[in-house]
Amino acid sequence: MTARPRRELTDAGQAAPLMVVMLLVLLVAVVATVEVGQLLDESARARTAADAAALAGAAAGREAAAALAGANGGLLLSYTEQETAGDADALLVTVEVQVGRASQRARAERLVEWIEPP
Repeated sequence: MTARPRRELTDAGQAAPLMVVMLLVLLVAVVATVEVGQLLDESARARTAADAAALAGAAAGREAAAALAGANGGLLLSYTEQETAGDADALLVTVEVQVGRASQRARAERLVEWIEPP
């Protein structure tokens, strides 16, 4: 019997495809992180603009709410006023503001209390 020479198996060239896959996974993770971060930032800015617009609307009306929403980089989508529980001295204002892709709602109440002079 004659001994045949054995071929040795080599691992040459397997690192390159693995590195490509790892770089693609890393790229997808970075892009997803940036997108989520932008959406969270827009949502926080929309919350701030909605809170400010609701307070301005309760104090001075729809025009003030729209102006303050715009000053905070937002767009006033909806504005409603209603008396609370039949009380003519109480007003509940609800607004919806959009900043970028995010929108938020906020409410503010104006309550006028009449005090008799001493």
